[in-house]
Amino acid sequence: MKRTILLFITVAGLAVLLPAQKGLYDFLRLDVNARAAGLNGSFVSMKDDPNVLFYNPAALATLSKPRISASYLDIMMDASMGSLSYARNIDGIGDVGGGVTYINYGSFTRTDANLNELGTFEAKELAFIAGIAAHYDDEILFGVNIKYIYSSIAEYSSTALAVDFGFLYNIPSQNLSIGGSILNLGTQLKKYIGTSESLPLDVKIGITKRPEHLPINLNLNFHRLNEKTDKFFERFNAFSAGAEILMSESLRLRVGYNNKQHKDLKMGTSAGLAGFSMGAGIIIKDYQFDYSYNSFTKNVGIHHISIGASL
Repeated sequence: MKRTILLFITVAGLAVLLPAQKGLYDFLRLDVNARAAGLNGSFVSMKDDPNVLFYNPAALATLSKPRISASYLDIMMDASMGSLSYARNIDGIGDVGGGVTYINYGSFTRTDANLNELGTFEAKELAFIAGIAAHYDDEILFGVNIKYIYSSIAEYSSTALAVDFGFLYNIPSQNLSIGGSILNLGTQLKKYIGTSESLPLDVKIGITKRPEHLPINLNLNFHRLNEKTDKFFERFNAFSAGAEILMSESLRLRVGYNNKQHKDLKMGTSAGLAGFSMGAGIIIKDYQFDYSYNSFTKNVGIHHISIGASL
């Protein structure tokens, strides 16, 4: 219990000290795989999944075997997003992972000041990530990522370098894990037309609990804890919750809720199902297939699919 309190105090302190940053590369906040999207981003304290690389590098040390995962989603219009991740243990080095995530915003019409069409241009962003994790002891894990980020609009481009830090407090006897991470701490290497912009720094903390005798993983995550608000406790309004129901050894059902999305996407007096998600996962031998649907308005949502394998 003392360790848990100490870890919470540490993360809370960092959240207050680290400034909120808003600028380029906001695609780094998006969920990269269908399992995490089905839980609406409540993934900071999850384990045994190569995609933890994107949420909390410390959880790389929980993989039971080498795993690979690929994901794709068709967003809207002609925009699309995808990711690839791989993680394993290497003797003498530790638990390592690597991944890439990208977003293509599609093609746009280029015009002059008089709205005469001059052709088309594209916009896209991607990030390459490498991480490593280790055990402090049997219960506390820690990890770090380094990431190279690239963004382009037409013939203009920008690059950045960032690091992620994470911890995971794993208590198997209580079916409990507590995780925290600081994501996208870095700076631009190359600016857009000389304009300096910040990275989407994000301090997260989360908990995953499997109640005794119940086949379900319950998640609660707090995001953007470093962003200043008028009142201190308003920092905790950016939270997500998810449940992964273990229907059998091979079937998982998932639901999720993101409070910030629900409030930000409110239209008029009602937000409808904005911010809610659902999904499912099927495991067939060494292969895993995941699907999720995330609702944004009454008739608009995103379908997300992922395929993974144990090697």
